[in-house]
Amino acid sequence: MTRTALPEEIAAIAYQNKAVVYNLLFAATADTLLRIAADPKHLGAQIGFFAVLHTWGQKLVHHPHLHCVVPGGGLSTDGERWVACRPGFFLSVRVLSRFFRRRFLELLEQAFHLGQLQFFSALEELRECEAFRRYLEPLRHKEWIVYAKAPFAGPQQVLDYLGRYTHRVAISNNRLLDIEEGQVTFRYKDYHDGDAQKTMSLTAEEFIRRFLLHVLPSGFHRIRYYGFLSNRRRQEKLEQCRQLLQVIPELAPKTDTAAPTDYRDRYEALTGVSLHTCPACRHGRMLVIEQFLPSRATASPAFLDTS
Repeated sequence: MTRTALPEEIAAIAYQNKAVVYNLLFAATADTLLRIAADPKHLGAQIGFFAVLHTWGQKLVHHPHLHCVVPGGGLSTDGERWVACRPGFFLSVRVLSRFFRRRFLELLEQAFHLGQLQFFSALEELRECEAFRRYLEPLRHKEWIVYAKAPFAGPQQVLDYLGRYTHRVAISNNRLLDIEEGQVTFRYKDYHDGDAQKTMSLTAEEFIRRFLLHVLPSGFHRIRYYGFLSNRRRQEKLEQCRQLLQVIPELAPKTDTAAPTDYRDRYEALTGVSLHTCPACRHGRMLVIEQFLPSRATASPAFLDTS
């Protein structure tokens, strides 16, 4: 898995131009991974991957970044063999970081000159071309974060990751500890202190403000596929990969059990997380004992009389 992140200076621009800058983040990341992997000096292969956009940090601040799940190799240029990466190593993080920085800034400047960016409040002066150039200049020499994580242990770990991570929101319920006297207290992981678990309290207004920072533009796709996993080529290319790797896809075992119809059962089947579990004690199982229907006095009429 790899991760690409935007520095704070760019995150500020992204906050005022979410759709444009998030799209640039996807484009620059995809271009970086595909080009460096195809270079014979590195892997020399056509790779495939999918990318998931997250816009938050542990403290709910605005921190746009992509998580990319990448197979450990790719197809050779002629498509005749599978090229595997070295064990425990995918691509040079330093090379990825430098290329990603250059490519993203190129795309951002193009968007600026095409009039696709808007600037307000503290960033208003960036509407001027020279001010925008000066703002970006230090970022050309700053180290940008590109991170490569060790491969998953196996297919089950990939599925577990997909189930709990791809559709995650800014903060999950199990991190919320207390809501009292207008204060919201939640747990977070401090990456600067050895991943220590700590707590933070915010006013309800500030908590809501931070949470709403991560609402995406309407219709925005936060999961995207590239290379041999792209939608138009996936079936053909995956079959080619299986043949080269001599892998036979496992068929799902037949079962007489009907598919779950309740949304809670479907959610548990997909993610392994039960919505039946009591949110208070985390042990008991909630059961529907009785449903209260509206009384005749308050029930809505079957139809509206417009006569």
